[in-house]
Amino acid sequence: MKKFSEFGVKPDHKGFIGDKIKISKVLNREIIVHAFKIEDSKFDGKRLDMQIQIGETMHVLWTGSIVLMSMIQRIPKVDFPFLTTIVRENECYEFQ
Repeated sequence: MKKFSEFGVKPDHKGFIGDKIKISKVLNREIIVHAFKIEDSKFDGKRLDMQIQIGETMHVLWTGSIVLMSMIQRIPKVDFPFLTTIVRENECYEFQ
């Protein structure tokens, strides 16, 4: 009988590390986005989860922002990580 380790199956996604941080704490600050995933929200619609870095510290940021989800999906995976700032424009969050 084979052991599971012999199948060579690896996780599709590694968990994010760091403390959760509110989007209000990162607004208008430079951050590095290392990775993201979009999942169904337990409330309504979808949720964007991002692994971000501020200075030397890693954080996890969750948001339901449709604009941010749309923007980040257009970034090729080869261009991660990237430097950005999240700003609030007309009641919406955007990357700059």
